[in-house]
Amino acid sequence: METVLPRIRVPLPDDSSTLSLDGLFDGPKRAYWMEIGFGSGEHLAALAEANPDIGFIGCEPFINGVAALVSVIDERKLENIRIFDDDVNLLFASLPDACFDRIYLPYADPWPKTRHHRRRMVQPNTVVTFSRLLQDDAEFRFASDHMPYIQWTLGHVTDNSDFQWLARSAADWRTRPTDSIETRYEAKARGKGSACVYLQFRRRGRAGVGPEPE
Repeated sequence: METVLPRIRVPLPDDSSTLSLDGLFDGPKRAYWMEIGFGSGEHLAALAEANPDIGFIGCEPFINGVAALVSVIDERKLENIRIFDDDVNLLFASLPDACFDRIYLPYADPWPKTRHHRRRMVQPNTVVTFSRLLQDDAEFRFASDHMPYIQWTLGHVTDNSDFQWLARSAADWRTRPTDSIETRYEAKARGKGSACVYLQFRRRGRAGVGPEPE
């Protein structure tokens, strides 16, 4: 935490300037992916290890999770992860338009009590933010075992015409994408008998031209 984290921490600009994602890494990457709320970081680390030409921005405000991922980064010598160890809402305004090819939101706190729903990460305004940050045809991926939050997310994202839900059959939302791994939270949920759901949304082209993908 004293030697590795300062080197890979995503800084907030002192003014209203926009961050350069290329500048966060040793050189430009083929693409950039973000994971919001990476927990202990096992999913993010696996993605980064499998995709060394992609730059990853991981966001997590809790120190225990950050420490766990920093340890893995140091152990595996992963050079393509940068960490924002605070509330991701503070970072959004500093990120450039159309900068990500994927945004992941795995097993976020569902805030089940009605009076706490405003604290959920998925809100109409954050869906608008995701739309701004995603490139054309990029993906927003959400996973949860909390059905009310799943329904909430599906409703809010599909209410935004910038997004298309990619499911064609029940298997598409019941089966984890093949390029992802089981997180500790997912394993715990399954151990309790909970069903996990995986939602994938495509950011439609800004010009609104051309046929929908098959």
